[in-house]
Amino acid sequence: MDHWFSKKLLIRCTRNVLVACLLVASVFFIYAWKRLSYDKLSVPEFGCEICIQPGTSLGQFTNQLYAKKIINHPRLLRWYGVLTNSANNLKAGEYKIEAGMTSRDILRKVVAGDVNHYAFTVVEGMQTLQILAELQQHPKIKVTLNGLKPEEIITKLDLPIAHLEGLFLPDTYFFEAGTTDADFLRRAYYSMDEKLQVLWQDRDPECVLDTPYEALILASIIEKESGLKSEYPEISGVYQRRLISGMRLQADPTIIYALQDQLHGPLLKIHLRIDSPYNTYKLAGLPPTPIALPSLAAIQAALHPAPGENLYFVATGTGGHLFSKTLAEHNKAVQQVRR
Repeated sequence: MDHWFSKKLLIRCTRNVLVACLLVASVFFIYAWKRLSYDKLSVPEFGCEICIQPGTSLGQFTNQLYAKKIINHPRLLRWYGVLTNSANNLKAGEYKIEAGMTSRDILRKVVAGDVNHYAFTVVEGMQTLQILAELQQHPKIKVTLNGLKPEEIITKLDLPIAHLEGLFLPDTYFFEAGTTDADFLRRAYYSMDEKLQVLWQDRDPECVLDTPYEALILASIIEKESGLKSEYPEISGVYQRRLISGMRLQADPTIIYALQDQLHGPLLKIHLRIDSPYNTYKLAGLPPTPIALPSLAAIQAALHPAPGENLYFVATGTGGHLFSKTLAEHNKAVQQVRR
C-alpha cells in the first residue's frame, strides 16, 4: 500500500514539475517573443550586410551579431531560436539587414534563406569570352575559369558542347554572392537550350535549317548584321534563299569573326581572301559554329524567315539595309548608299 502511494505521489510530483517547466518555458517564450519583436536592431539608415559561412551555428551567428553591435541580447535570441526549432536551420549566404528590422526579423530571414541577389546581363551580339571576362570582374562572382584556354573551359564546364560560342542565352541573371563563373555559364547554357528547343518545335515549314545548332549559327550572323530587329526576318529570308540556291552567304560578320584582333579599321577586299572556315565569301553553306551570342529575336527570325525573292542587301550606314532581288538592283543600291 505504501509502495502504491509513493508511486502515485512520484507521478503527481513529476507531472507538476513538467507543468511548471512548461509554464516557465511559455512565460519565457512570450517574454522573448515580445522583446525580440519590438527591439529594433542597431543598424545604419541604409542597413548593413552580414555573411553566414556554411556550418555556422546559431550561437556563432548571435555572437557575430553581438560583436558587430547589431543586437543587444544574443543569449535571448539564441534561446528563442532553440524554442522555435530554428537553431539548426540557418542558411549560409550574404544577407542585407535593413534599418527598422527586429531580432525576430533577421532570424526569420536567415532561416528562410532570403539572401542577397546580384544582377549580371549577358549582352546579345557579344562573344562568349568577352562576356566571361566581364563576368569575372563582378565583385560577387567567384572566379574559377580565369586564364584557361577555350578547350579547358569546356572541360571544366562539363557540358555537351564542342565550342563555346553562341550557346549562352543573353538575358539578365540574378545570383547569390559566391556563385562561380562556371555555374553562371552552366545556368545560361541550360536557359538557352530550353528556349531553343521550344522555338525549334515551332519553326516555320519553309525554314531550311536542319538542326537547332544551325539555327544558332544563322541567328548569330543575323544578330551581327543589323541593329534593327525589325529587319531580322528579312535578312534570314535572304540567307536561306542563298542556302537553297547554293549561293555563298558572303556575310561580313563571319569575316570579322575570322579576323578577330587582326582587323584594325574597316573591312577591305583583301580581308575577304582570308583562309578560314568562317570565310563565307570563299566557302558555301553556314560556318562551323555561331559567331556571337544570338538574341531570342534573332533565333526566332532564323526559324521564321520572311518570304520573298530578295537575295542581296547593303547597309545604309544608318543602321538599316536596302534589299534587292537581282545583282543589278543591288549594285544600284550600293551606288545609292555611296552617294
